[in-house]
Amino acid sequence: MATIKDVAKLAGVSFTTVSHVLNDTRPVSPEARQRVLDAVGELAYVPSALARSLKSKATGSIGLIIPNNTNPYFSELARGIEDFCYGAGYSVILCNSDDDPDKQNDYLQVLLTKRCDGLIIATLTQTDHALLGRLKVPTVLLDRAPTQLGIDLVSTDNALGGELAARHLLSLGHRRLACIAGPAGLALSEQRVGAFRHALQQDGIALPSAAVLHADFTSGGGYRAALQLLQADTRPDAIFCCNDLMAIGVLRAAGELGIAVPGTLSVVGFDDIELAQFMHPPLTTVAQNTRQLGELTAQCLLERIAEPKRAIRHETVAPQLQIRGSTAPILKT
Repeated sequence: MATIKDVAKLAGVSFTTVSHVLNDTRPVSPEARQRVLDAVGELAYVPSALARSLKSKATGSIGLIIPNNTNPYFSELARGIEDFCYGAGYSVILCNSDDDPDKQNDYLQVLLTKRCDGLIIATLTQTDHALLGRLKVPTVLLDRAPTQLGIDLVSTDNALGGELAARHLLSLGHRRLACIAGPAGLALSEQRVGAFRHALQQDGIALPSAAVLHADFTSGGGYRAALQLLQADTRPDAIFCCNDLMAIGVLRAAGELGIAVPGTLSVVGFDDIELAQFMHPPLTTVAQNTRQLGELTAQCLLERIAEPKRAIRHETVAPQLQIRGSTAPILKT
């Protein structure tokens, strides 16, 4: 089946030009218009139901705001969104907020002035929720957002992920556990840590407040937190990190201190970024299917564009434990 990209290639124009011709959204030169119409006829191109339902002022662009494009998780997620949108005839405008609420809101205003057909926002808890509630453009929130905003939301089951990590470490015989959480107050991190703590409690093991440190979702943050945990009087025999980058920092700290991973210390991350499988040892992690998350988010947005009045959707994707070489039963001494 021919796509809008096939029509654009044959006509020698951009796919946005094809969209303008088919939807009569912007003036196009008579020559270019005729080439597009000839290509449509030659390829027997039939616009998708989504494309036919776009408003007359569609621009063929989607705005995407992520918190940190240096975090491989968000880079991989953005790629899944971009691939899906491109296949549907949309270009994606990517903005990086640097985990700065003010910068994020500035970018939001910029994207609105560019008249994007829709927005995908991987939002922070400090986001101006009142502003989000006033948005008139189709919007999907991704991963870091409360559900009570009345906006479509796609997220991972973070509580399940925390439980999976705890059950795995308990099954290996670990009893002195610690956790490196994300920034304080971030809902998804609190959900992961809360479920991790609850699973330990069900097994009769307490997770002291001193065994939970907050970091900034970077390798450096995980490294510094790990040094503090691993040089304490009571050293943990397992550490659960709320993302893979922090877990990678833990591996470095353990190596510098001469602590064997695994055996003396087990480490579990969260995300399953591509780099996780190439660490030494390869990182056990709670795997989020970033491509599935990205595609589901993009699909949700395109459906919202096509049907603005449909019911609000809250989609949750279940993570899975990916067991690799950074976890093992404790070596008996």
